[in-house]
Amino acid sequence: MQSYTIGQAARLLGVSPDTARRWADAGRVATRRDEGGRRLIDGRDLAAFSVELARGDADDEEAPRTSVRNAFPGIVTAVKLGDVAAQVEIQAGPHRLVSLLTREAVEELGLEVGMEATARVKSTNVHIDRV
Repeated sequence: MQSYTIGQAARLLGVSPDTARRWADAGRVATRRDEGGRRLIDGRDLAAFSVELARGDADDEEAPRTSVRNAFPGIVTAVKLGDVAAQVEIQAGPHRLVSLLTREAVEELGLEVGMEATARVKSTNVHIDRV
C-alpha cells in the first residue's frame, strides 16, 4: 500500500503542509511514523479523508446546486475580451484552467482579475495519468 508524507498529502488535497499537519494533529486523518521519524498517511486513509473533505464542501448551504462534480475554486488571473468571445483563466491551487465563453457571460458574471470564481468541468472523455 502506498503511503504519503504530510507534504505530499497536502499537495494532493490542495492545502498547505501546515494545514495537513494540523488535521493530522487533531486526529482527522491517521498517521504513522517511518524509520526516519517522518509522519506518513496510508493511501486508503488519505483517499477516504479526501472524500470526507469534499462531502463537507457539498453540505454548504451557499454552494450552487449543479450536476457538475468537478469543481475548481480559485482566483481569476486573466480576462481577455473579444468582440463576441472571451477567455478567462483561473488558478485553482496548482491547476491553471482556461475557459472560452461569450463576452456577454463574462460581463453578466462581472468577472475580473483578482476575484474568486469556480471553474466547473463536465466531460465525457477524461484521461488519467499515473504518476
